Order: sequence, then C-alpha cells, then structure tokens
Amino acid sequence: MADSILDINEILKNYTNDIEEKMYEDAIKLSKQGSEELKLTSPKHTGKYARSWKVKTSKKGGFVNCTIYNTKYRLTHLLERKHVIRNQYGVWGTWYPPKEHIAPVDKKITQQYYDDLVKYIKNGG
Repeated sequence: MADSILDINEILKNYTNDIEEKMYEDAIKLSKQGSEELKLTSPKHTGKYARSWKVKTSKKGGFVNCTIYNTKYRLTHLLERKHVIRNQYGVWGTWYPPKEHIAPVDKKITQQYYDDLVKYIKNGG
C-alpha cells in the first residue's frame, strides 16, 4: 500500500510540473502575440510608437512574469486616456480624445491565457 501512495505523489508532482511548463510556454507565446497585436493596433503618427512594443520575461520559483511594455512609455498613458493639450497659440485647454488600444489587447490576451490553461487542466495535461 505504501508503494501506491508514493506512486500517486510522483504522478501529482509530474502533473504539477507539466502545468507549470504549460503556463510558462503559454505566457511567453501570448505575450509575444500581444506585443505584435499592439504594434498593429497602436496609433500611428510617425510609426515609432507602434514599433516600440517589447516583451520582458522572467521565471522565478515556479512563477512566470511576462511584461509587454513600450519604450516610449510616456506616450502610453497619454494616448490611452484623454488629456489636455496646447492649441496652436500655446494655450492649454484643448482635450485630446483617448485612443484606447492597450486595454482591449490586455483583456483579450488575459482571457485567452485563462481559457487555454483551464482547457489544458480539464483535459488532464
């Protein structure tokens, strides 16, 4: 009987490792996909902002952290939210409308990551 308990522990340990590996692979794949989608959907004045999306990935202690960021980070908040700009005479007060492009991609990628992981676990790996 003791052998069967050890076997179950080993099976569960391997299954957990498989899930962690799947999480890591999906996070990397979807973050790259999100970065590419942001490059396509970002506002393009000169194109530099749209081309500036990058992915940073790190793995520590069973956790994976994938960050999609823009090297022109000062523009992300200004483009995503409305803000005040100067008019042609240098007077502040004109509101620049938001061009929401980050939130929809974030929502889509997060939901896809969750759905893929649940599907993987339900299918038994």
